[in-house]
Amino acid sequence: MPKIRSHSGAKKRFFKTGTGKFKHQRAGRRHLLAPRSGEQKQFTRTKAFLNKTEQKIIARYLPYA
Repeated sequence: MPKIRSHSGAKKRFFKTGTGKFKHQRAGRRHLLAPRSGEQKQFTRTKAFLNKTEQKIIARYLPYA
């Protein structure tokens, strides 16, 4: 049985925690940051978890994660 290929885009964006959840960086940190408040920018610095539905999809993309 051949190995399953991991999704290249998902490899770069998501990583699995010790408990089996997937974490990712929040969107909106690249440009157009000047009009945003410090609180908005601070919020996007934190990592976020995927919900259960999205976790199932990403788990299929990353079979060996």
